[in-house]
Amino acid sequence: MRIGVVSDTHSLLRPEVIPALDGVEHIFHAGDVGDPAILDRLAEVAPVTAIRGNIDTYGPCAELPEAEYVNLGGLSFYLIHNVHDLGLEPTAAGIACVVSGHSHKPASEWRSRAGKARVLYFNPGSCGPRRFSLPVSIGFLEVEAGQIRPSLIQLL
Repeated sequence: MRIGVVSDTHSLLRPEVIPALDGVEHIFHAGDVGDPAILDRLAEVAPVTAIRGNIDTYGPCAELPEAEYVNLGGLSFYLIHNVHDLGLEPTAAGIACVVSGHSHKPASEWRSRAGKARVLYFNPGSCGPRRFSLPVSIGFLEVEAGQIRPSLIQLL
């Protein structure tokens, strides 16, 4: 299973995003959607799981959940916009991957605590308006045989 991961569109769905997501079976949007039409456009590519971010304070995007727990490909994923707001222990909850946004910085890091399973912390960066000198990027999570293979791509 191939999952496309985007975040921080801030009401801008760049034209490079849709072709880059070609072939994904599911899309995660990790918040700061801005315009609900973005979710409609992404849903034309694949089913979408989206959460709200700190800019999603009014309208339909404000009705998105603050966090979401999703099972795909036999693994559990937890979406939260700002990873610093994570109020649970992922391994205790059986979560294989925490997906976040907010920082606009793409990151993929395996973390583990003594005696606990490894958890992937994954942030696709931002594919909306460029922030400072940070890249415009998205990510992918390949799930196969109970394993996750993360990747990040820079669009601009």
